Amino acid sequence: MAGPGLKRVVGLSVLALLTACGEKPQVEKERPRVFVQEVKSADYAASVTLTGDVQARVQTELSFRVAGKIIQRTVDVGDRVTARQVLARLDPKDLQTSVDSAQAQVVAEQARVKQTAAAFVRQQKLLPKGYTSQSEYDSAQAALRSSQSALAAAQAQLANAREQLSYTALIADAPGVITARQAEVGQVVQATVPIFSLARDGERDAVFNVYESLLAEPPTDKSVVVSLLENPAIKTTGTVREVTPAVSAQTGTVQVKVSLNGLPEGMQLGSVVSATAKTPGKSAVELPWSALTKNLSDPAVWLVDDEGKAQLHTVTVGRYLIGNVVISAGLKGGEKVVIAGGQLLHPGVKVEIAENTYKDLGAGAQP
Repeated sequence: MAGPGLKRVVGLSVLALLTACGEKPQVEKERPRVFVQEVKSADYAASVTLTGDVQARVQTELSFRVAGKIIQRTVDVGDRVTARQVLARLDPKDLQTSVDSAQAQVVAEQARVKQTAAAFVRQQKLLPKGYTSQSEYDSAQAALRSSQSALAAAQAQLANAREQLSYTALIADAPGVITARQAEVGQVVQATVPIFSLARDGERDAVFNVYESLLAEPPTDKSVVVSLLENPAIKTTGTVREVTPAVSAQTGTVQVKVSLNGLPEGMQLGSVVSATAKTPGKSAVELPWSALTKNLSDPAVWLVDDEGKAQLHTVTVGRYLIGNVVISAGLKGGEKVVIAGGQLLHPGVKVEIAENTYKDLGAGAQP
């Protein structure tokens, strides 16, 4: 028979064996499965589409040179006019009175000149014979010269009055199209107040209002393709010829004028046009929207380090696109960015990277 000591040893062995059989190996907690994209920086040039309109290179504000009441208007907005065409007229009564008065003054001075001339001729004939004195001769000569000067002054006043009368007709100084009207028949206007706006025939510009931030760096290529907004198939080319140096206080924009190389059929004065331009390229990273998250209030992305751990990394978003975002700062290139599956991550957690998820950065493809 076995002794008590042997029984105790056997019992402990059996107990240890049963305990060992009941234990299971510790299983590692399941890792989150994520899709990643390797960062590749590239020069990114944002394209900006602007709308503007076609304007004349030279636009003139037409106004009367004298004050008066408008009694006639012969053109309206949109009408084509020729050079020397009468566009409107003022009531000429007051200025006609000035002309008549100046004319009467000229007639009076002419009679005075005739009278003083006859007196001077008589003095010329009498002086050699001794029938008159030298002083009378000199007086007659002075009177003649004075009357002649008065006649010249009256004639100048008459010419000025006639010129003022001619200003009652508003005349186009060049051919073109009336684009605006600021007065109507019956209105009393002052001199130099604009009555019509005339877009002269000749070269045409496409004019755009551009936010100053888009012109922080001058464009390298000044050639622009301008398309008709309602029909993009109708297009022409142009060159940026002028950028206004001052920012508009009302709109906060600067005006950019593009000289057009001719107008195709269907594109005319006043047509609404569009143009697409690219800003100078800058090094940036383009990622899908799904890669973007937040670090408190700042935009951020999840990165997977060499140990397979997720780390939250703050970035700067340069531009939001349709389906993608452009990261302007925070990523250098070579990092592994989580583009799907980041909603369950926390800093330091180990992740499982799904296979075949490295996408080319420029493609911006979604997993």
